[in-house]
Amino acid sequence: MPEFLRLQPPKEALDLLLTHLEDRLQAELVETDQALGRITAAKILAPHSLPTFARSTVDGYAVRAADTYGASESLPAYIKVAGEVLMGMAPEFQVEKSACALIHTGGMLPEGSDAVVMLEHTQLVQAHEVEILRSVAEGENVLQAGEDVVIGQEVIPKGTILRPAEIGGLAALGITQVKVRRKPRVAIISTGDEILPIGASLEPGKVRDVNTYTLSALVKRAGGEAVSLGIVPDLVEALELKVYQALQTCDMVVITAGSSASARDLTAQVINQLGKPGVLVHGVNVRPGKPTILAACALPGQPAKAVIGLPGNPVSAFVIAGLFVVPVVKALQGISADQYKPTVKACLTLNLPSESGREDWVPVRLSLGSSGWEAEPVFGKSNLIFTLSRADGLVCIPPDATGLGIGEMVEVILLE
Repeated sequence: MPEFLRLQPPKEALDLLLTHLEDRLQAELVETDQALGRITAAKILAPHSLPTFARSTVDGYAVRAADTYGASESLPAYIKVAGEVLMGMAPEFQVEKSACALIHTGGMLPEGSDAVVMLEHTQLVQAHEVEILRSVAEGENVLQAGEDVVIGQEVIPKGTILRPAEIGGLAALGITQVKVRRKPRVAIISTGDEILPIGASLEPGKVRDVNTYTLSALVKRAGGEAVSLGIVPDLVEALELKVYQALQTCDMVVITAGSSASARDLTAQVINQLGKPGVLVHGVNVRPGKPTILAACALPGQPAKAVIGLPGNPVSAFVIAGLFVVPVVKALQGISADQYKPTVKACLTLNLPSESGREDWVPVRLSLGSSGWEAEPVFGKSNLIFTLSRADGLVCIPPDATGLGIGEMVEVILLE
């Protein structure tokens, strides 16, 4: 019986591969403005509190709250204007009892004041006197010192993907450099006598190298550095040399092979010759992408590195890369394989049959219906790449189901 017919569930297969890998990627310092999407290698502590001073959240008058109690439009409080708080400067005066200061949004509260009355709830009656038409509570319309973070507080945990919000937070704290995980270098090798570079003219029996570009984009999106090693013919010696070079210079190797049994056997044979433990999984219980190879190879003096053999059909390669390549790239950066994936709930517009005992992944197109999101299956064979380009996400039919019914609510994993 061919080895790839001994199928394993996808999650068990991924867990098995991850147990053979070591997280040895070094950390590096990058400029904060270049850190978007990178993974923190250490927790980040606040070097000072934010805000560093009490500041107004509105345009108005800084007051002692007690001086406004009982004030209303029918019975306003009259308060002396002691001065104006200039933006970007510390006030050089105090707010005494029955006094206030004109202040703008973001301005520093003068000593003695503890609240701000919004400008629209006041009326200037003369140059140095204002009517307060509404009472305020202590702390109202004020950001207190340290209300956002306090000095020494952990503001960004280790293993965090830096988004625009985190970049802004680092800037607010004056942190110009951040320690992040090095991007995993992922070698991508296309194999097959029928594969041509994308700039070549098509010939009978030939196809262009779609997978190198799709997989490179997926690796980059996952935070890795894609290293294209070109196209290798269906020869043991050629593939072995290329994979050996990849293991020497990269942190992970991805091989896309043809769909024939001979191509799969060639890939598995080469992997098993390059280092222990070799092939761990040869076939996963999923459609598309059943003939997947998961392996770990350790060259002398090096830790074991992931080697993943994908089917050659573009849709199969894409789906399987999402299940295995992307989680491994993230795991090398210290990110859990179970971390959040963007999803939406949608109503299925057609019946989706499936074979019990097998996990199926189906591309769907999303549209907004009268009752919410609707998911329309996009049918196509696994070698038709534009099947994916017409889809917005993927729906998983679990192995314990014989399909999904029309009108059923499904979880759609979005194609980012």
